[in-house]
Amino acid sequence: MLDMWVELLHNKLKKKVKAMENKTMMQFFEWHLEANGKHWTRLKDLAGKLKESGIDSVWVPPVTKASSQDDNGYSVYDVYDLGEFDQKGGIRTKYGTKEELIEAIEACHNVGLNVYVDIVMNHKASADEKETFQVIEVNPENREEDISEPHDIEGWTKFTFPGRKGKYSEFTWNFIHFNGTDYDDKEGKSGVYRIIGDNKDWNSKVDDEYGNYDYLMFANIDYANPEVQKEMITWGKWLSETVNCNGYRLDAIKHINHDFIKKFAASMLEQKEDFYLIGEFWKADLTECREFLEETEYMIDLFDVPLHYQLHTASTQGSDFDLTTIFDGTLVKENPLNCVTFVDNHDTQPEESLESWVEDWFKQIAYSLILLRKDGYPTVFYGDYYGISGENPIEGKKEAIDPLLYARKKKAYGKQDDYFDNAHLIGWVRHGEQEIEKSGCAVVISNKEDGMKKMFVGESRKGEKWMDITNTRDDIIEIDEKGFGNFPVNANSVSVWGLSD
Repeated sequence: MLDMWVELLHNKLKKKVKAMENKTMMQFFEWHLEANGKHWTRLKDLAGKLKESGIDSVWVPPVTKASSQDDNGYSVYDVYDLGEFDQKGGIRTKYGTKEELIEAIEACHNVGLNVYVDIVMNHKASADEKETFQVIEVNPENREEDISEPHDIEGWTKFTFPGRKGKYSEFTWNFIHFNGTDYDDKEGKSGVYRIIGDNKDWNSKVDDEYGNYDYLMFANIDYANPEVQKEMITWGKWLSETVNCNGYRLDAIKHINHDFIKKFAASMLEQKEDFYLIGEFWKADLTECREFLEETEYMIDLFDVPLHYQLHTASTQGSDFDLTTIFDGTLVKENPLNCVTFVDNHDTQPEESLESWVEDWFKQIAYSLILLRKDGYPTVFYGDYYGISGENPIEGKKEAIDPLLYARKKKAYGKQDDYFDNAHLIGWVRHGEQEIEKSGCAVVISNKEDGMKKMFVGESRKGEKWMDITNTRDDIIEIDEKGFGNFPVNANSVSVWGLSD
């Protein structure tokens, strides 16, 4: 009987420890992946290794058919075609077939990885037919300013999906389902054209950049249309059931009616209570990010764009940057329960639309700042880990990031004490948890010269010998009788100190 209770207690403790374990996401793609249809197979093959390295979830690129097999998925064509129908140049997407996608997600689930699918709901591209309808051309720099009289154009706005033939959904799209487009085929002219119709205008609950930032590109979906709302929610539920994913990354939500985003999120959570939703709300202003979180009732977490820009600035300014301010004006500081932290992504990598690449020398430092602290849901970028391909390749930093993933999984637990008292030399201590053997760590960062930070790790640690988990330094630091350690760091570097396993 006693053995049974011991076993029950042991199992309860294991579940407790498991629930406490730090979680880490990987963005499993970068912009210049080769368009050979092998990415889903790559994910399937790497799932086990990702889990072993400390990754618990993957954010995958758009799974829907785009304008071509070379497209990254953001020029979305048919949301019900996951690489199943012969449309836009073939059956597969850039990343593979529907069957390969589902096999990859199953492989992830088999090793304990959650999968979050990137979904694009702002626009549609590469229509099947032209239509004639009335528009007003607007100033691209101020979409509230009309620069033409109402006139007819020929626009690519009719989507019939002839390759799919109504399977999964018989809904077809025409100009009444959009409120803007960017090309008049009649005149061969590009511009920003607001479509005229009953109750049709730019949606008001969007970002106010350019006067109104509802319109981004291609045929812009009109979320004031009840038919559109119903169809997109129906699709969202269909997709989550079809691929059995664990959540969505919502693309470009500052351009989409915020009321619809809230309605969509509520519908997904009603279907699956533990469904996870992350929004790409690309604003560096903390106040606007917090207002969006409040407006959508905290059903959606946001990427910490303000922190990304802080990391980028710190990397470009070098020793001119005050490290004690690194978290000022960030979501992870002000809304830690609703933010996903990241260093870089597919849009910020070199030569892309939001290029703001964190420089090489600061990359490991930046990852320590998101992986080893108590707040935020950190994301490792595929391009940082495995490298970036294309005409100007960038080598991956797996060897620099792996020790930090290890430290996050094994060491970075418990109460956090900050030592942000020097503009060029900061540190913090994680005091560990009793339930997690040999947990606890001390992190020191320099953006100038070699340095040393005296930090308290606990009187119970007296006599312990701590080593640098990053393997940057080979010192052995003995904790003194009062529980302090003198933790060194190299110039322009990070060292993570903890007990050896």
